Amino acid sequence: MRITDWWHGISPRRRLLMGGVGVAAAAVLAAALVAASVTKSAPDSGVPDQDRPGPVLLVPGYGGGQGALNELAAKIRQATGRSTEVLTLAGDGTGDLVEQAAVLADAVERAYEQGAPSVDVVGYSAGGVVARLWVSREGGDHHARRVVTLGAPMHGTGLAAAGGALVPGACPAACVQLAPGSSLMQELAKEPIPPTLPWLSVWTERDETVTPPDSARLDGAVNVSLQQLCPGNPATHGDLPTDPAVTELVLQALGTAPLEAPKDCVSS
Repeated sequence: MRITDWWHGISPRRRLLMGGVGVAAAAVLAAALVAASVTKSAPDSGVPDQDRPGPVLLVPGYGGGQGALNELAAKIRQATGRSTEVLTLAGDGTGDLVEQAAVLADAVERAYEQGAPSVDVVGYSAGGVVARLWVSREGGDHHARRVVTLGAPMHGTGLAAAGGALVPGACPAACVQLAPGSSLMQELAKEPIPPTLPWLSVWTERDETVTPPDSARLDGAVNVSLQQLCPGNPATHGDLPTDPAVTELVLQALGTAPLEAPKDCVSS
């Protein structure tokens, strides 16, 4: 029997049903092919296009508190229309910074799988060290378009060292790692940030959490002391994510213009 004879032997109603099933199957296949063409993993070479900003991932500091960063994330969304996400760190945010860097790596991978052209990372306090670890160990320079760190103890903080000395055994993993001269700090000191990655590091001279405050200074980054830029600014460590002048610095850094230190104080 020829196929044409078989087809004509089927009732019109059944032919219509079979045709509809075929169309639906074709549609599902086409959608799958489109999804496969969009989904991609984070690149393992090259650098993101500076003219194609994507989502902004914000990394909390020691303890994992999100409140102040949620405010900053909302201002970034409002000003730029870009999606933002404040990460939830592993445990209570006081555990191994390497594990916290893995959380950031996973978030970046998800962003690229969802079609992001690039990602920007904002790290507050210890979250800045997490961002640096991610760049150093996870190839973040191929993934991040730009990095901004606020009050980040890039060379450790005396507060962590004092805490460990005063109450032996009561200093969690991240506390130990953030002490000046720790094995992690020594490792990072040997790993300069890639010259292809625009990086802004901002700190306040009124910082009593990161001591000394200019521990935030990072070779290869655009380094900005808030009070040198805005004399008299009263912002302390905890104020950095919500201070208007700092917010404007962050928004400028996340733009597409070349990254450079402002010559005048900026505030909203």
